[in-house]
Amino acid sequence: MPKGGWREFSGPDSLERPEAASATTPKALQKVRVQRTRAGKGGKLVTAITGLEAAEAEARQLLKRLKATAGTGGTLKDGVIELQGDHVAAALAALEKDGYRPKQAGG
Repeated sequence: MPKGGWREFSGPDSLERPEAASATTPKALQKVRVQRTRAGKGGKLVTAITGLEAAEAEARQLLKRLKATAGTGGTLKDGVIELQGDHVAAALAALEKDGYRPKQAGG
């Protein structure tokens, strides 16, 4: 019996990765959380929106609408939308209008 790797991992079919599911979760079923935070922002208050499962372009369009609604600046970092200042109520209303079911997280 020759020495070597495991037989179950030596075939070409075992090295193939499974295909990712292309279907995203519907907006109403996503766990979107809106919270105000100061963590890592030098004491500045920001409104963070997490849990969005959207494509980059769609998230950018949502960010643009949220910034216009809140009348403030903001950014998209690692899938988290950050709005400058305390705009939790405005963000919750805008997300509900867009079809999401957001919840306020934190205090």
